[in-house]
Amino acid sequence: MSLNLWCTSAPLFSHTDWGGFLKTAQALQARGHQVTWVSGGQIAGALNAANIPFAEIAQTGWLWPPPPAPDLTSIPPQEAVMLRYRRALDTWMTVDLVAAAAQELIDLAAKIGNPDAILTDPFLTAAAIAAEALNLPLIVCGWIAQRDLNEDSLFPVQKILADDSQNRLQQLLDHFGLQGQNFASGATPSILSPHLHISYFSESWYQADAANLLDQTLFVGGSPSAPTTPPPNWLAAIPPEVPLAFITLGTTFTGDYGFYAWAAQAAVRVGLLPVIAVGWNPIPPEDKQKLLAALPKGARLLNYVPLDHLLPRTKLMFHHGGMGSTHAAVVHGVMQIAVPHAADQRGNARRIAQSKVGFNLTAIDVKRGGLLEGAKALLADQWVQENTCQLAAEFAALGGANAAAKALEEVLA
Repeated sequence: MSLNLWCTSAPLFSHTDWGGFLKTAQALQARGHQVTWVSGGQIAGALNAANIPFAEIAQTGWLWPPPPAPDLTSIPPQEAVMLRYRRALDTWMTVDLVAAAAQELIDLAAKIGNPDAILTDPFLTAAAIAAEALNLPLIVCGWIAQRDLNEDSLFPVQKILADDSQNRLQQLLDHFGLQGQNFASGATPSILSPHLHISYFSESWYQADAANLLDQTLFVGGSPSAPTTPPPNWLAAIPPEVPLAFITLGTTFTGDYGFYAWAAQAAVRVGLLPVIAVGWNPIPPEDKQKLLAALPKGARLLNYVPLDHLLPRTKLMFHHGGMGSTHAAVVHGVMQIAVPHAADQRGNARRIAQSKVGFNLTAIDVKRGGLLEGAKALLADQWVQENTCQLAAEFAALGGANAAAKALEEVLA
């Protein structure tokens, strides 16, 4: 039976990933299903390039670009953590934006017909609202299903924001007259499908969280994609024997310029050439000049890098613990140093350390020289390097996007 499926995401290319979301859409399409990606027009080109039909909506509920952030190196660490968490909450649950986006999805269904199910990135609140309003199954791609968190398990900053997040969700549910069947009911709201959560990691990756996992979680791992284009000129110009370090803060938390500079300096100190991706958020000219002045000679500063070309040449990755960045490093067998900023990043960074493929550092660790000390330790430890390769093989054995597509067919049959 051919299925009609919507894939929904924030209008950022990184939110088509989560370790394999877009690949799952392609696998479903290859199996004969009708797949339409629904999001903002900013990613239309990327979906067209992937040969996935695209339906544009004017509002996705994702606050983008985020409001300008102050220089996080100039404020106390605890203040910086609070700012990052509040900005993260605003990004995925600003009430008026989410309400407008959910209504757009409902209106789109009235215009072109209901799909058989909605597949969503883990933070698109509007998709969870619209699926309940339309009485459609919701499938979460890129996130585990877990038991409700109680207040005692939260970080202090999460406790402060818990009431705010609950109030925001209740406003949305009241607006649409819903019960919240696609949300966890614990201390902090999160999207929770009663049907299926596809994780592009492995069960061992979440071994410390095993007691909290729900049965609708499916682990499918993943593998690197073979490049389909030539390497960019700047990468081809770097001699293949030169070892690289990749430095990124993803697409949202890109204003922490001090991180780029400190990581690049650490990379050079251990003999690696730093390649830095700062995303597409505009950088004020004066800040860009300061960043360039703080980078070591030879460092490459770019908006975007093709990971399928870069990571096979990378020895070490410095990043924020984002899901896509973490997954990419794992499947390529690259050691990692993560400095989480907010949301899911703390859990990802913790699992990097628990899986013995890298370090989980705090902002205070960074200011105390932790990036350099961590890089030295990882590059000197052959066991960690071998472990990263073993974990990559474990992920590959789970089947990736093809396994996800097959499971979706079974759930929706």
